[in-house]
Amino acid sequence: MDSRLAQFAALNQKDKAPAYLSLVSEILARQDQSFIAPDLHTLVETVVQDAGIVVGRQVLSELVRILGTGGISDHSLRKRVAEETLNTLQPRIVSYEEQVNSLRFQLADLLETEEEWSEAARVLMGISSRSLPDEEKFRVNIRIVRLLLEDEDSVQAETYYNRAASLSNSTSDRETQLQFKLCQARISDYARKFLEAAMRYHELSWLAEIDEEERKEMLSAAVTCAVLAPAGPNRSRVLASLYRDERSADLPSYNILSKMFLDHILRPAEIRTFEERLRPHQLAKIAISSNDQLASTIDDDDSAEPSTSTRRGPSTVLDRAVMEHNLLASSKIYNNITFRGLGALLDLAPGAAETMARKMIEQGRLKGSIDQVDKLIWFDAAREEDDAQGKAGGLGDVEQTNEDTGAPFTKRWDLQIRMTAANVETIVQHLAEKGLVHQPAVTA
Repeated sequence: MDSRLAQFAALNQKDKAPAYLSLVSEILARQDQSFIAPDLHTLVETVVQDAGIVVGRQVLSELVRILGTGGISDHSLRKRVAEETLNTLQPRIVSYEEQVNSLRFQLADLLETEEEWSEAARVLMGISSRSLPDEEKFRVNIRIVRLLLEDEDSVQAETYYNRAASLSNSTSDRETQLQFKLCQARISDYARKFLEAAMRYHELSWLAEIDEEERKEMLSAAVTCAVLAPAGPNRSRVLASLYRDERSADLPSYNILSKMFLDHILRPAEIRTFEERLRPHQLAKIAISSNDQLASTIDDDDSAEPSTSTRRGPSTVLDRAVMEHNLLASSKIYNNITFRGLGALLDLAPGAAETMARKMIEQGRLKGSIDQVDKLIWFDAAREEDDAQGKAGGLGDVEQTNEDTGAPFTKRWDLQIRMTAANVETIVQHLAEKGLVHQPAVTA
């Protein structure tokens, strides 16, 4: 091998390229593959150092082409040749940028087939983007994000997602746009922006271009993220959209979805079943702030009724989501509840239960007030009036005038009477339309 290369070095510049190219074909045609990688490595080093840039580019372009078209069938040998060639060319990347980029794409493909996601992503990160058009840069960044997320590296993935977002208008290719939207949903999921992730997953689950099985997985991911999202009006709207989706009934998580939508209190057995299907980042531990720890130490002084729990706050994302949901559900059941009673319901210390309720009230996710003297949480009795009110008998919208009695329980009682009367009137109308009831004749 060395003697052949020494002969080629003495040739004229115009004769070197055909000589080196014939040697590449000769090396790859050998039956004994154990010498292919070291001989190619020696050849590449010689060409890069002594043959000149013009000849070097010709020889390396041909080698890259042969590797890309399956000139080496053995997977591990092809990977070794690509890695050694890249290591040789890396110090001279300015002169061989096109060949280095092509090799990096091939090596990333090989690593991806081995499910070496992070290694494949690191290979793509080394691609020089100076000569790439914006559309190709966008595809490379999206691919890096996808590979990093496969290994749960959401922090670095978000960096490349932000780079891709700045180039999102550079392509009109539908498949690339769908990959970008999926990356958006997954980045929101990993960043614990569960409400945003649920909406994005649900939107993708309707797209006909995506395979039916994948759409079902996205719908399931949307339900999971909606369950983990902070309780409040915004989550209620997302839950309503998912609950009314007929496909949701076939999902394993439909039971917890329906209970959350209907504001039912979740039991520990149901939570454990749902927890088994969560991914590691969705089971992440959450830290309790020092202020919350201090506030949660407030306890009831009545020693006759000891606290049922000493927990100072939720420990995981799921734990917090379930506690906030049960607190919101309890507001639909009770007019008020003591700190200790809420703590027993949520499996929290009374002070921690009050802290959670206070934060939800501050954020506008729970309507109510806190009486710290009597250690009570009062839930706002106001409810959205039923759409049937003022419309019974087909009268349309009727302006309602409410008498200010200053008595909240009287207002609630009057509201319930109005709602019941309106619902009864609607039922009677439906029965009359179907001929199931007959109205008595009016006599003069």
